Amino acid sequence: MNFLTGQVLAFDKPLGMTSFGLVAKVRWLLTRRMDGRKIKVGHAGTLDPLATGVMLLCTGRATKRIDELQAGVKEYVATLRLGATTPSYDLEHEIDATYPTDHITEAAVREVLERFKGEIMQVPPVFSACKVDGKRAYDLARKGRDVALKAKPLRIDEIELTDCRLDEQCITIRVVCSKGTYIRALARDIGEALQSGAHLTALRRTRVGDFKVDDPACFTLEGFEEWLNQQTIETETE
Repeated sequence: MNFLTGQVLAFDKPLGMTSFGLVAKVRWLLTRRMDGRKIKVGHAGTLDPLATGVMLLCTGRATKRIDELQAGVKEYVATLRLGATTPSYDLEHEIDATYPTDHITEAAVREVLERFKGEIMQVPPVFSACKVDGKRAYDLARKGRDVALKAKPLRIDEIELTDCRLDEQCITIRVVCSKGTYIRALARDIGEALQSGAHLTALRRTRVGDFKVDDPACFTLEGFEEWLNQQTIETETE
């Protein structure tokens, strides 16, 4: 196995770990197995700390494929709580407002979801890595600064309701979408379209391009370390 000439590795990112934390851990494991030789490791698309699922990491020369891999279609399974919002549209922040939900029916949810199919415009969350005047939006937001982000075009190929528990103010959806889609922002917009509010309580990315989370080749960190220890590592490049 030659990680310098380049490998594309799929991981099931664990809950609570940052994307950069996963990259750093994998780089450390590779460097240790290569007797301290430095190696380039990059990711092809981040996941929020509170999200799990497929993250692609590229090593060595395969980092040149990052843009290509990032362009792959994504699939997510997301659980939304209706009737409440948070500043980050997920559980990173406390609830800041509540809204009525008695008027929401399953039929209304299905009708609203249909509105989001196809080409749409979406305003990213202020707690995101989008840049405003060269600075990350989340850095400005955490300092209490007003952040105005512009709507961006994206595409949602599929969106379906997979679980509807309105007695618990909870729905689960499956979304197949293009690069650049913020599922947290989609939760916000679904809540508003239902004349209420919503935020994410769980998010799992199940596919990036041809890489699926349930494939045997999609590593957990523990599984990757065990697999890596069994490999014969080459440290020469052509």
